Amino acid sequence: MSSIQVNRKITLLQASAINMIDMVGIGPFVVIPMVIGFFNSPLFFWAWILGAVIAFIDGMIWSELGAKYPLAGGTYNFHRVAFGEKGGRLMSFLFVWQTSIQAPLVVASGAIGFSQYLRYLIPVTFAQQKYIAVFVILLLVILLYKKIESIGRISVLLWSVTIFTILWIIISGLTHKQVDYSFWPEDTHDFFKAAFWLALGQAGVKTIYSYLGYYNVCHLGGEIKNPGKNIPRSIYISIIGIAVLYLGLNWSVATVIPWQEAQRYDFIVSIFFEKIYGAMPARIATGLILWIAFASLFAVLLGYSRVPYAAAADGNFFKIFARLHPTKNFPHVSLLFIAGLAIVFALSFSLKQTISAILAMRILVQFIGQSIGVVLLRKRLGSESLPFRMWLYPLPVILSIIVWLYLFVSTGWFALMGTLIAVIGVIVYFVVKKYFGVAERDRA
Repeated sequence: MSSIQVNRKITLLQASAINMIDMVGIGPFVVIPMVIGFFNSPLFFWAWILGAVIAFIDGMIWSELGAKYPLAGGTYNFHRVAFGEKGGRLMSFLFVWQTSIQAPLVVASGAIGFSQYLRYLIPVTFAQQKYIAVFVILLLVILLYKKIESIGRISVLLWSVTIFTILWIIISGLTHKQVDYSFWPEDTHDFFKAAFWLALGQAGVKTIYSYLGYYNVCHLGGEIKNPGKNIPRSIYISIIGIAVLYLGLNWSVATVIPWQEAQRYDFIVSIFFEKIYGAMPARIATGLILWIAFASLFAVLLGYSRVPYAAAADGNFFKIFARLHPTKNFPHVSLLFIAGLAIVFALSFSLKQTISAILAMRILVQFIGQSIGVVLLRKRLGSESLPFRMWLYPLPVILSIIVWLYLFVSTGWFALMGTLIAVIGVIVYFVVKKYFGVAERDRA
């Protein structure tokens, strides 16, 4: 595996901030009404609990792999080592392949969500929303054209506003309760009905979308100080912290706006503040939500820009992506590629089209692939040298695979799309290997 690393400048606080602002983007604010709609009952709260449980279990796998292999690229390097020389090249190539498509989709979805939520503050046409989304992506590129230690400080600033905003929502709900809400059904047999599990799977796709990002530090592994300890710590600080905030957020909204009414609002949190404080505080809160959305995109683009770079530096992707900025020492070509494709997607797709598609594309190659990979590594190398060992192994791995398959099926026809993209990636890999030799070049 390549030994190329970037300077380790990111502290535990900064790493946790990068994860958390990645997790809390526009996601929870736009999917709350969707999640309620899937259940059409107070049981929607269980979808947010499911998302937290999935993140907690999967976080063990990321922590073990990230602490052991703290290099730029995250999953790319994990697959490279876990699946051996030939299988590792294919699996890592597939990860970069799907990342080159889904990472720009993630950035585009956040930018689209930003532009749509802006409608609460100013009236904008559909075309103007697209232009705003493009402007947001370009502004992110400008901010990321800095040295990594500056980025760490920016991340902490963005994170502080994110935490303040969500705490404001939670405290407002607790102090202005208007509705009696309980997520526990009167008849516990509801938990055993097929309708509940169907709704839980469909809604779980949306909630886990809002939790994704707890592993962002693994993509920045080569830039984290004391990674053997700080990577697992930052992952679990992020998961536990955001889970508490999300559950508090949903509880607060449900005690102010009846769930029957809440599922009809596009700007659920803005309406929440409007009901409690009036129009002006609602506009201020909307501005803070837009700040959070922008902060999350900052972390997303930062992390994903390291993936094609790591693959190219390892000789398993096109060489141009291995270039670092001559003075600021970051992978600028990779950053510009992902941002450029994100602009294309932002101009082409809607927000709702991207959420299920993003998850369907990632489950097979990334999440299930890593679950299998950690087992292969344990069998081959043992666990004695691991800086972090997951608890109750192999139970978390088994549960992780089962739950990810459950969500994969719940994405509906997007599961077929995700499978097709993986199959196309395999074909591309062998074509490139045979005719261009990209996958067989000596490592940079």
